[in-house]
Amino acid sequence: MRAWSLVGRRVGAMLLWLAVPATAAAQTPAAPAARVSMADAVRMALEHNHQLASQRLNVDISRADEITAALKPNPVFSSVNSSFPVFSPSQLTLDNAAHNQNYVESLSYLFERGGKREKRTLVARDTTDVVAKTAVDAERQLIFQTQQAFINVLLAKSTLDLAREDLKNFSDVVELNRQRMIAGDLAEAEFAKISLQKLQFEQDASSSEVALLQAKAALRLNVGFEAVADDFDVEGDLAYAKSPIALDDLKREALTTRPDLLAAQRTLKLMQDTQALAYANRARNLTGEVEYDRAGDFNALGFGVSIELPFHDRNQGNIAHSQSAVRQAIESEIQTRTSVLTDVVSAYAAFQTNEKLVALYQSGYLDQARQSLETTQYVFQRGSGSLLDLLDAERTYRATELAFRQALAAYMTSAQQINFAVGKQVVQ
Repeated sequence: MRAWSLVGRRVGAMLLWLAVPATAAAQTPAAPAARVSMADAVRMALEHNHQLASQRLNVDISRADEITAALKPNPVFSSVNSSFPVFSPSQLTLDNAAHNQNYVESLSYLFERGGKREKRTLVARDTTDVVAKTAVDAERQLIFQTQQAFINVLLAKSTLDLAREDLKNFSDVVELNRQRMIAGDLAEAEFAKISLQKLQFEQDASSSEVALLQAKAALRLNVGFEAVADDFDVEGDLAYAKSPIALDDLKREALTTRPDLLAAQRTLKLMQDTQALAYANRARNLTGEVEYDRAGDFNALGFGVSIELPFHDRNQGNIAHSQSAVRQAIESEIQTRTSVLTDVVSAYAAFQTNEKLVALYQSGYLDQARQSLETTQYVFQRGSGSLLDLLDAERTYRATELAFRQALAAYMTSAQQINFAVGKQVVQ
């Protein structure tokens, strides 16, 4: 038996040794993400944002309050025993305690009248519903903020790519004219003017790098600092995809799905149920009591009932308060409904404007700006054009390209703003 026990301990130790690496691997936190898509960013924000986590805990707190609201009163037991002759020790005998002392044992219970507990529980459930919808609205806001921050990173990346492309192209122009100067086809003073202009392109590239770092930092604040690597990158590009949507459909969807409007509607119900509870609290509770009395050899059973007489306090203040709160909730619900429709109309107008602007750039202005730059570069490289013409063409091309990228970012943001205004995904 001792040998078998030793074998069992050794087998158990081996199994424990094998299980430790697996357990440690399971508990190891996931490595920070190196590349993040927009969907990944939204998911991380919903999982790691501490402010949202704090908001969600309000739901758990409210559910705990539901438990408290539904509890029934506890019965009360009391015991009053008297006439013990503690100052006459000779009389402290069992016989004296059995025949001469007074004992009063009572059990009382509070009966709530007017349906208070049911109405109180309903108010607690209404509160949980409002808190839950408020948390969903916080999710809606966080999703839009994250999407907006992600699009800003895409814009910053695209702007940096443009700045680097312009710097490379102008560096090629400077190098070509350096060769012309060496060959004697260009004066050294003229080359110095061309070379000095390169500083502006280098400054643009440096400013774009800083803007990209700041945009990534803003995105990282939403998705969670530890969720992404320090040098993380985003996946995706600024893009335009036509989405046919109708304003009336958006309004109808928003009125049924916007969580802040749903919260306002549930708040109105909460206030109405709170008013019903205030009226129920006018009913005075009744306390019933059963009592056992023993005085010496005499045994008796008694009953008692007590109720507060509502001569002064009839809960008038809370009733008046609840009536005003109902009217306030009605006004708030109307205002929220108006705000929802206004948000949808504004988002739709911005979406249409940005869509037209992107289409306008794509209709030929981008090609014209590039062709103008290429023509001016060709003429300048052959010594026929002026430096001012080249720089003007460079600035026009960069301004057009930059404005197009900004229009794409604004279009993508306005598409997400429609989803934000409606309260659900209606534009991809």
